[in-house]
Amino acid sequence: MDTIQYDKLILTTILAAKRAGEAILEVYDSDFAVEQKDDKSPLTLADKRSHEIIENVLEQTVTANNSTVPILSEEGKEIPYDERIKWEYFWLVDPLDGTKEFIKRNGEFTVNIALIHKHKPVLGIIYIPVKDVFYFAAINFGAYKLENSGILTENLSIEELIDKSQKLPLNSNDKTTLTVIGSRSHTSEEFTEFVKQLNQKHENVEFISSGSSLKLCLVAEGKADVYPRFGPTMEWDTAAGQAIVEQAKGTVMEAETNEPLNYNKSNLLNPFFIVSGQGFSLD
Repeated sequence: MDTIQYDKLILTTILAAKRAGEAILEVYDSDFAVEQKDDKSPLTLADKRSHEIIENVLEQTVTANNSTVPILSEEGKEIPYDERIKWEYFWLVDPLDGTKEFIKRNGEFTVNIALIHKHKPVLGIIYIPVKDVFYFAAINFGAYKLENSGILTENLSIEELIDKSQKLPLNSNDKTTLTVIGSRSHTSEEFTEFVKQLNQKHENVEFISSGSSLKLCLVAEGKADVYPRFGPTMEWDTAAGQAIVEQAKGTVMEAETNEPLNYNKSNLLNPFFIVSGQGFSLD
């Protein structure tokens, strides 16, 4: 598998995410109440249905030497590191990102699919089922937003997909305000201090909030300039979004080392990180 094939994989993963999102919405639109995430809860049911659909599609992908591409997700997090470390390529999946948003019924949950090559995200798909919106990207391909999934068919060409999509980042006419995006469900003292420092450096600072991996999408799109995350996230929470941000000329950096987030670590917990859009600098 090489970069020349990533565009073909984008079509495959978009269709997989679309079908997974439809399965999630069947549960989401039902009359349910969730008290905890147990094996019989609607949340777990939606998660498992989405995972099964995505897995059935992705397990058919192979590398150039005809070996299958392994899949890592929360459901497979117990795969031993000494087995994972041998993977050159693997799929990193979050079949339902934003469980709190799902329970609150605010629509801000996503389906995340990323392809990792040598610890780096090289392809990413994020689907927002309630809004029927896709964000997608790959190396040597760019980052795009698709708001009309009605065009998606098995016979769709990559040229038609690009033609119907918007290239990211989108142009913004308002450059006088610095927009910081944060979690709708999580906050921290470090985040508050970070925003305080930005207020000291910039005349106009605006704060917006969002759930799940939408925060990375909004930075890639240009609706937010920076997303500081000083709280726990897992690799499957960020990989697809990082691919999209990076191909939209942004960065996803560890807060302490200022190096890009790496994947397939022995511990799948991410360090604190800062997502910056095109042209944004902390200096």
